[in-house]
Amino acid sequence: MADHVVASVRRMWDDDAASRKLGMELHSAVDGEARLTMRVTSDMVNGHGMCHGGYLFLLADSAFACACNSPGPVTVAAGGDIVFVASARENDVLEAVATERTRYGRSGVYDVTIRRPQDDLVIAEFRGRSRVLRS
Repeated sequence: MADHVVASVRRMWDDDAASRKLGMELHSAVDGEARLTMRVTSDMVNGHGMCHGGYLFLLADSAFACACNSPGPVTVAAGGDIVFVASARENDVLEAVATERTRYGRSGVYDVTIRRPQDDLVIAEFRGRSRVLRS
């Protein structure tokens, strides 16, 4: 894990067995932004030989969680939508970059782009809506 991960996200990530068991790596999470990577394994491929959309959603959701928790207060997803643009295949390394679009009160909006870095192909676009939990 990279050094530019705020402590609140580092604690959350250490307890996130789902993301880590899929081989996701957290590279950065600070100031409403985050970057994760994940290699598509044979267990993630559907009957068409493409990465199952649920795994793409999970990668985007994990990047979203890291970005929206990087400002500090405990924040959860209120909703999320994904658009699948291109297919990913077994052994592709995918990168998810999450960016805060806006925060207002206890709510926020974040965009996540999943790319295949070796050719910069956009695989999916995700928009997440967050909510800060009351103390």
